[in-house]
Amino acid sequence: MIFETLSTELDDGVLVVRFNRPEHLNAYTVEMANELVRLFEWASENDDVGAIVVTGEGKAFCAGMDLSADGNVFGIDEDKPLDMAYMRDRLGPLAHRDRLRDDGGRVTLSIFNCKKPVIAAINGAAVGIGATMTLAMDVRMASTRARIGFVFGRLGIVPEACSTWFLPRLVGMQQALEWVLTADVFDAEEGLRGGLLRSVHAPEDLLDEAKALARRFCRDRSPVAVALARQMMWRNSAQRHPIEAHRVDSLAMYHTSKNDGKEGVAAFLEKRVPRFTGKASQMPPFYPWEQDQ
Repeated sequence: MIFETLSTELDDGVLVVRFNRPEHLNAYTVEMANELVRLFEWASENDDVGAIVVTGEGKAFCAGMDLSADGNVFGIDEDKPLDMAYMRDRLGPLAHRDRLRDDGGRVTLSIFNCKKPVIAAINGAAVGIGATMTLAMDVRMASTRARIGFVFGRLGIVPEACSTWFLPRLVGMQQALEWVLTADVFDAEEGLRGGLLRSVHAPEDLLDEAKALARRFCRDRSPVAVALARQMMWRNSAQRHPIEAHRVDSLAMYHTSKNDGKEGVAAFLEKRVPRFTGKASQMPPFYPWEQDQ
């Protein structure tokens, strides 16, 4: 795929995605939002992609929304009426942009819906949407040069990109509230201490470490089982009762045990590398069991 604001490189099953506006510190635009939605929907169905690493070109990861745009910098049509009924009943597919819904939410939902593991390699400044978009990714790794901030309070706006759903689940309510209400920018060590980051690396090592972890997620693994496990972890952990997880894992075990599971057991008994044939583009018929957008 050809993009204006992103660059991509596929190597050994790992798709490296770079925000590619280094002269603007990779500041986020409406065009970038549209391209990210397209990219994650494409990668989710591309069987050559096993896992995804997202990073920034140059010295920044993504320095938040590009505030130099004319008019409403967030791309919202201020002249159209909007209420909760519209939000509940009239939202279209994520690929459709109606200039009413939050573009950051379109991006994070496309990451949430993705069948492939996603790792953020935060190489520099990640503030505003540059921070919130990483919350739907499965792992966040950072350079010692990273600076992260949920800075919405400084601009008189609220956290977006579904971050009020993701952030408390990742770091707990107290830490989430402190970071959001202070709107402070903090370093990688603070992100590690607060539970936002998995690990902190020297700048020259970050991308290689992220790619190595991505390969561990997908090499010699069933793409179908990986896709199901990722969705089950995110979705089932938010269910009202564990019986809901039981319903889903019963279906998932039924289908995987009949297919790649047979090969996995045989490979284990024969002490060899498994040769899985399942494809994430061809999921069991019960998937997705819920996919509200």
